[in-house]
Amino acid sequence: MLLLAAFAVLFLVLPLAGLVVRAPWGSLWYELSAADVREALRLSLLCSVSATALSVVLGLPLAWVQARLVFRGRALLRGLTLLPIVLPPVVGGVALLTAFGRRGLLGQWLDAAFGVRLPFTTAGAALAETFVALPFFVLTVEGGLRSVDRRLEDAARTLGAGPLRVFWSVTLPVVRPSLLAGAVLCWARALGEFGATITFAGNFPGRTQTLPLAVYLLLESRPEAGIAVSLVLVAISLAVLVVLRDRWLRAW
Repeated sequence: MLLLAAFAVLFLVLPLAGLVVRAPWGSLWYELSAADVREALRLSLLCSVSATALSVVLGLPLAWVQARLVFRGRALLRGLTLLPIVLPPVVGGVALLTAFGRRGLLGQWLDAAFGVRLPFTTAGAALAETFVALPFFVLTVEGGLRSVDRRLEDAARTLGAGPLRVFWSVTLPVVRPSLLAGAVLCWARALGEFGATITFAGNFPGRTQTLPLAVYLLLESRPEAGIAVSLVLVAISLAVLVVLRDRWLRAW
């Protein structure tokens, strides 16, 4: 078992070691400070932060429903919530096109009524990242809500607090660590999204080209820059997983 475990670790570490060895350390700052990389970084931060904010707004009520309410079909709802985690990202992008494209179920109405077109826009990139990152926030917060001592909420109700006040004054402060962990994990997942973004929003510099999409093109024209940006994304992902490891595992 130890030998097989060692091979597994080697299999996981070797690609990362390859990045470290091949990284252009002497010109790392030059590669990362190039105009196209800085623009991709700006778009990545904008889209990932927007996706995180939207995930918090939509995901907190959904996590509460799944953690607190008992109803027929709850298992199906939870399965649908987690589906983007296992769904191929490209399929997620195609699904977004069928829903929010100009001829999509909702997209055609948005276009006709408000002139809003989401595909191949910055807003569309943020929407694609929200689709793949939302389940990570919901899962983490749901685990936090399930661990809350319900007696604290019951005590607040006996003192005359209404449901909304109990939620804001008792429940939210208790699950604040889970909220923060879920938001950070959601942001990291949105930052690294590729398949759904390129399928639904395209790869247009200055508009939808985030860091992962920039890496895809840089590897063809400037491999050193592509490796440098890849190393940054690996460092961010590794830092998030190390910091949130215990809380993420407890949520599962």
